[in-house]
Amino acid sequence: MNQMERMLAGLPYKAWQDGLDREREACKAVLYELNHLRPEERQRIPEILKRLLGSTGKTVWIEPPFICDYGWNIHVGENFWANYGLTVLDVGRVTVGDNVLIAPNVSIYAAGHPIHPASRNSGYEYGAGVTLGNNVWVGGSAVILAGVTVGDNAVIGAGSVVTRDIPANVIAAGNPCRVIREITEEDRKYYFKGREFDVPDYE
Repeated sequence: MNQMERMLAGLPYKAWQDGLDREREACKAVLYELNHLRPEERQRIPEILKRLLGSTGKTVWIEPPFICDYGWNIHVGENFWANYGLTVLDVGRVTVGDNVLIAPNVSIYAAGHPIHPASRNSGYEYGAGVTLGNNVWVGGSAVILAGVTVGDNAVIGAGSVVTRDIPANVIAAGNPCRVIREITEEDRKYYFKGREFDVPDYE
């Protein structure tokens, strides 16, 4: 088993061996193209993302700048939209469902290092996949750590550090991120803190 196979299997691996460094360089070349588009070239964003990412839905958008390790280990569903400053360490597979919204400066870290310094100094690291379900909204500057799953329809509050799985249909926030409350049918009529929609077509 070579180092890329070990990485993809979630086993300890060395990131500079067996062509992994070349894979990251190829990713950087595409990211450079994406992140240096002129304003009048922004219509190219979906095309570049479909070349970079492992799979996407028909509609995909990430506001530059965007940073990732490999690109091909990120899989997003339909209607994926991410704001400025998304960072994804896609050492582990990152899987994102449909209709997911990512606020500015979110980081998804599907990667890690051993805790003990002697083990860490060996050069071995690891990946552990991250999954975001359908209809998830991740608030600004949130950090999602390796091995975490966020359930369908969940909202992650701004500034949260998500260290463990978050169930579906909840609002969760904090460091470490914890469930605040469930999302209910009553929430449907509000757009922000008790303010009701004044338009009929919001449902």
